[in-house]
Amino acid sequence: MMMIKTGEQHINSLRDRRQIYLDGKVVDDVTTHPAFRNVVATVGRLYDFQSQAENLELMTFSIPDGDGRANRIWQLPTSYDELVARRRALVAWTELHGGFLGRAPDHVASCISGMFMGRSVFADYDPDRAGALADYYRYARDNELYLTYVIINPQADRSKAAHEQSNEALTAGVVDRDEKGLTIHGAKMLATGGVVANEVFVTCIQPLQPGDARFALSFAVPMNTKGLKVLSRKSYEAHAPSEFDNPLSHRFDENDAVLFFDNVKVPWDRVFIDQDVEMCQKQFHATPAHVYQNYQAQIRLMVKMKFLVGLGHMIAETNGTTNFPQVRETLGQLAAQGAMVEAMVNAMEVKGRNHFGYFAPDRHTLYSAQVLTQQLYPKVMATLRDLAGGGMIMLPSSVADFTNPELREMISITQQSPVHNSEDRVKIFKLAWDAVGSEFASRHTQYEMFYAGATFVTKNHSYRTYDWDESKALVDQILNNYSLSDET
Repeated sequence: MMMIKTGEQHINSLRDRRQIYLDGKVVDDVTTHPAFRNVVATVGRLYDFQSQAENLELMTFSIPDGDGRANRIWQLPTSYDELVARRRALVAWTELHGGFLGRAPDHVASCISGMFMGRSVFADYDPDRAGALADYYRYARDNELYLTYVIINPQADRSKAAHEQSNEALTAGVVDRDEKGLTIHGAKMLATGGVVANEVFVTCIQPLQPGDARFALSFAVPMNTKGLKVLSRKSYEAHAPSEFDNPLSHRFDENDAVLFFDNVKVPWDRVFIDQDVEMCQKQFHATPAHVYQNYQAQIRLMVKMKFLVGLGHMIAETNGTTNFPQVRETLGQLAAQGAMVEAMVNAMEVKGRNHFGYFAPDRHTLYSAQVLTQQLYPKVMATLRDLAGGGMIMLPSSVADFTNPELREMISITQQSPVHNSEDRVKIFKLAWDAVGSEFASRHTQYEMFYAGATFVTKNHSYRTYDWDESKALVDQILNNYSLSDET
């Protein structure tokens, strides 16, 4: 019988000698390094939460083809009720990080689960690759793997196809193929959460062009695979040693990284697509994968919006402005925006339908939510700035200021609130700055605007999935009721 994964087990699994490069050096141990140890601990707490006896029913389900239970992130709903039960588990996990872990374990698991639901699409392409995918889903589920993914090619000359780039090593592609598997060389982006993940799913969601076949791949490998090099961006956690000063970036900097595949060998049992441009698109859009992964993202954003709406109200309370008519108007707008995201998540579920014998959220409602929330997030950030005013920047330089008696006295005079003491006021506005104005916050704005693709991508998803015939029929109904001849 499988045991539910604990935080300690996950943390131990990361001590695997993966090659992470940061500030010109190789990271010896991601679990203890000051750039990553806190987010590692945060992820550990997710697994501790799911393994607690009182949370087993909420967070896990009985696997239908084996003995034991698994996290609901791997559940394959066959009804509306099962979809809602799965969502409640995702919400519970997300509340532990306030929605700031965009690539928490539930994201890519949702993608792979959606592909498994549509495995018949893979079977039509290649039965062997379909078998590899099915086996991998069960392996990842049964071992409770934390997966990240890299599904975008590195930015270079966007006017040229992947095979037309000046450096052949830019994009990860096949350089050798034999009876053992594929050899991959080149780079992919953007491994968000890769430093704390067990394995990476590698493919391409961007439309590929004729001649790009060697880049049209889908496979999964462990993060410590020989030849796999992780090029980390700047760590916000490393620059946030005080939780009081930077409560979000101190704990929730999931990190982003470019992955470079230096002649990485991928065995056939880990290859799901082998150099097929058409199938690379089908794996997302002809199966429930794209819907499930982005449905998870909207659930996460729903929780994050609740946090931001609550933060906005707390800022107003701290400043004593909640009874100002213009502030109430602003808060009302903010509350409506938060409720909109929640309503659209619920609508996706209510309007869901069966695909391949499984119950999937409504595709167009999902894409509508993506279009609207891409525009929404920067507006929410601007609203919180308006509510806070100068309060987010008239703060003590660091927690060390409180250790100086003279400074502490001046802080008590200058940091006043009708509802909080000076320490709590500083604490609230430090949190607000980390959510809105810090480098960590700026990254999150960029992330929420682009994780689903550029706006023209999400708008095109909305266009192609909308029922235009139904809406035009209503127009025709009116048009057909009158004519010029009626008036001449």
